[in-house]
Amino acid sequence: MWRRIWQIIIKEFIQVWRDKKLRFFLIGPPIVQILAYGYAINFDIKNVATAIYDEDRSPESRDLADRFRSTEYFRVSHFIRDQKQMEDLINRSQVTFVIHVPWDFSRKLKAGHAAPLQFITDATDSNAAQVVNRYAGAILNDYTLDQMQARLRTLGVRARLEQPVALEQRARYNPNLLSRWSFVPGVIAMVVMLVSLMLTALAVVREREIGTMEQILVTPIRPVEFLLGKTIPFVIISFMEVVLVSLIAILWFEVPFRGSVLVLFLGTLTFLFNSVGLGLLISTASSTQQQAMMAGTFFLTPAIMLSGLIFPINNMPPFFQYCTYLNPLRYFVIVVQDVFLKGVGLKVLWTQMAAMTALGLAMLALSLLRFRRTLA
Repeated sequence: MWRRIWQIIIKEFIQVWRDKKLRFFLIGPPIVQILAYGYAINFDIKNVATAIYDEDRSPESRDLADRFRSTEYFRVSHFIRDQKQMEDLINRSQVTFVIHVPWDFSRKLKAGHAAPLQFITDATDSNAAQVVNRYAGAILNDYTLDQMQARLRTLGVRARLEQPVALEQRARYNPNLLSRWSFVPGVIAMVVMLVSLMLTALAVVREREIGTMEQILVTPIRPVEFLLGKTIPFVIISFMEVVLVSLIAILWFEVPFRGSVLVLFLGTLTFLFNSVGLGLLISTASSTQQQAMMAGTFFLTPAIMLSGLIFPINNMPPFFQYCTYLNPLRYFVIVVQDVFLKGVGLKVLWTQMAAMTALGLAMLALSLLRFRRTLA
């Protein structure tokens, strides 16, 4: 008995070694993934896109702004003129953090009263919002201590002191900073990619593996018709998965849905161009279902890690930040989160839709070309 088992073990090793594609997927992906994750994964929050809405325009407010500008955690990219501009920048996800200095900030500060100040955080990603608020609170504490010491030097130690700054923090779209509000919508994107990618790749490979591909090719069916017949069912299944997961998110996890169902479905459709196209491309390069599953995992895991759902893209090295622009899951995560939590529509999300459409059409064209060459 043991001799037969040993012969089977030897046979499996020989079979793996003879399969060039399988050898590549056993060696290449682990190396690529460990390099990508080692550089890209970073839990520290840096270069937070920040805007300053300074209505006071005093030396005190400029000192506060300079403290944020001088740290590596905040990157001041906009100086806001009015409330409407602030709302637009947050809705378009161009800024994550806004410092609002009211017009009477310096006057109350000099008078010894609590000066009003407001921090506005885009809490679509609740974990990142909590870290950003902690960083901002630390900077504000240093500023407050300096103001208190200056007041003591001016008025004397017997003067009655009040808190120099009365901070009001507001977390937009996720007031309680619940992590499930941010993560559960992102799960929809991962489920759609997993289902459509794997099923598409396995369906085509299965025909080749069981030997029915040759029988199909002798029929009048053209390659485009064959691919459409194979992919349309999985597109329908993916939409059903979106409905199912969305209902669970809304009814069970109580995640608010503030947007349009049509916008969500349109974003799903544009994203499916990419995942289905990638599944077809994998199927043309795979001979067995095992190879297709390994290849799908190779593309799926980095796509999730580099989507911005788990790790902020701004924390990644510049090379990987540029690579995320070729990741359709990056755009779909933004679409799903913004539709659920912000309630924005095509006026804001059209750039993400356009990017996914362009990448998807290119992927489908490449898959069709590769499929034709495989048949030839």
